[in-house]
Amino acid sequence: MNKPATWTIKEAAERSGVSAKMLRHYEQLGLLPPVARTEAGYRLYGEREVHLLRFIRRARDLGFSIAEIAELLALWQNRRRASAQVKRIAQAHIADLDRRMAEMQAMRRSLSELADCCHGDDRPDCPILDDLAQGASP
Repeated sequence: MNKPATWTIKEAAERSGVSAKMLRHYEQLGLLPPVARTEAGYRLYGEREVHLLRFIRRARDLGFSIAEIAELLALWQNRRRASAQVKRIAQAHIADLDRRMAEMQAMRRSLSELADCCHGDDRPDCPILDDLAQGASP
């Protein structure tokens, strides 16, 4: 019988696309369960852990928070889950992304208007700095 493959933290990081630093961080947060260790104390990761790390990486790529990822991981591992729970999390995340994008578009419009008003020459007067200073007033 063949022994299951195990990898060092560096190898697991390469296989999952997650840095070794983030791998340790995810383990510390409890997203990744503690793994086996060698007698010298080095971590050993198996296919299951690498698969979990790929899941986490993809969720992070989509912008999910650590709390959302923890919830998604729990649902992924629960074969009795209702897909409605997963969809609810995804829809809430979409709404948050929409809100943040609208905020960023408003910031861009404001800054663009200020930049358009600025002569950008050798004169000291600057509507960008004036606007920033107005917001800094007590």
